[in-house]
Amino acid sequence: MTAALTTRSLRAKSMSARLRPFLLGIVSVVLLAGVWELYKLLGPADGFSIGELRVLPRTTDLAMPHVWDMLERLGGPLTGASTAIPLWLAVLKAAGISLGIAAIGWSIGLVVGFVLAVLMQRFRIAESAVLPLVILSQTVPLIALAPVVRVWGSRLEFGAFEWESWMSVAVIASYLAFFPIAVGALRGLQSPDVIHEELMTSYAAGWWKTLIHLRLPASVPYLLPALSLGAANAVIGTVVAEVSTGLSGGIGRMILDFSNFASSDPAKPWAPIFGAILLGLVAAGLVSLLGLALGRYRRAEVNR
Repeated sequence: MTAALTTRSLRAKSMSARLRPFLLGIVSVVLLAGVWELYKLLGPADGFSIGELRVLPRTTDLAMPHVWDMLERLGGPLTGASTAIPLWLAVLKAAGISLGIAAIGWSIGLVVGFVLAVLMQRFRIAESAVLPLVILSQTVPLIALAPVVRVWGSRLEFGAFEWESWMSVAVIASYLAFFPIAVGALRGLQSPDVIHEELMTSYAAGWWKTLIHLRLPASVPYLLPALSLGAANAVIGTVVAEVSTGLSGGIGRMILDFSNFASSDPAKPWAPIFGAILLGLVAAGLVSLLGLALGRYRRAEVNR
């Protein structure tokens, strides 16, 4: 009887631990909505500026629609046409297109980042030469890089292969995604203690076997947070690149198009912004599902 109660108690604690992040997320969203409405109620209508720099936003309905107005607009039609689909459905379709491109960019970033991490772990000179370049690469403005990637991609010719605009967006997304993956994977591959490395040496295990049986399992607590950050970066890169390259159909272009309705329909431009937020949450959630399969290696999880 006591053993059964103990087992139930452990299961309840485990379930509570799993639900806690979701509950905290819901509470955070509710608090954010409350802060939004509180500032709209108490804040100055024209905001607050220091010189020409606006420090606090305006609280008018054009600048800050009520939360319930934005949610109500999501349920309304996309346009005034009788056959128009609901706005929320259009946002989901655009988010789905962007999610697919971001997933491809994240996959490319994963391959590139992990290969660089293995190379830097294997050769000390490679780490000294490549790691500064990896860090320096993130200082290039993304909005300036996007048109360049699109122009270069359009000039590629491989037989019948034809470069498409979404490929440029995927490359730009991978450009942001590979950095945290490379750094996190490198730190993870270098994390085993010297005593464990010496143990593998005493077993006459070469570099390859040490990588597979020691370094890769040890890198999981470092790699999973890096993969989540890389997924978020891929989403950001996709949205920005869609705006910069003019790719239609995605959530980034929808944000740009809906900005024209800021004065006539102020709640509408917020719909694709909610879609972009949902896109980031889904991307991070998918990486978390990968972590469930690697739970046995996550005993020393590294916080982001």
